[in-house]
Amino acid sequence: MATKPSYLLVDTSVLPDIFEKVVEAKRLLKTGKCKTASEAAQMLKISRSAFYKYKDCVFPIEEMGKDRIITLFMELVDIPGILSQVLKTLAQACVSVLTINQNIPVDNSANVTISLRTEEMNKSVEALLKKLKAIDGVKKIEIIAGE
Repeated sequence: MATKPSYLLVDTSVLPDIFEKVVEAKRLLKTGKCKTASEAAQMLKISRSAFYKYKDCVFPIEEMGKDRIITLFMELVDIPGILSQVLKTLAQACVSVLTINQNIPVDNSANVTISLRTEEMNKSVEALLKKLKAIDGVKKIEIIAGE
């Protein structure tokens, strides 16, 4: 039985250089600047086997959430229009809202869980979260699940 992947967000300054080089090699291949993995590995002075070992395990944060379903948990102030602003921000980011679950407000706050399909998203997950956090009335936001 395969185990479900587990992810950490880590500052690259504490990681071995190989991880950044693998991400760069993938970018070179994607943009067509290199035609083969061997060419990209040689250009970046890494072994081809290291590239293949890590290529499916490391990626830039901008790619996190692409072609995925993520679930956000938010705590919103109970004032009219806050959820509408959140949904407008999501629409502007070109995500598909799959589910919304809003609890009855308690102590002037409502908990909201929203599941999103991100394949058409026009910004990174990090940029989207920053935009959502900037909405006046969003007290808390976090990713609670991702596939």
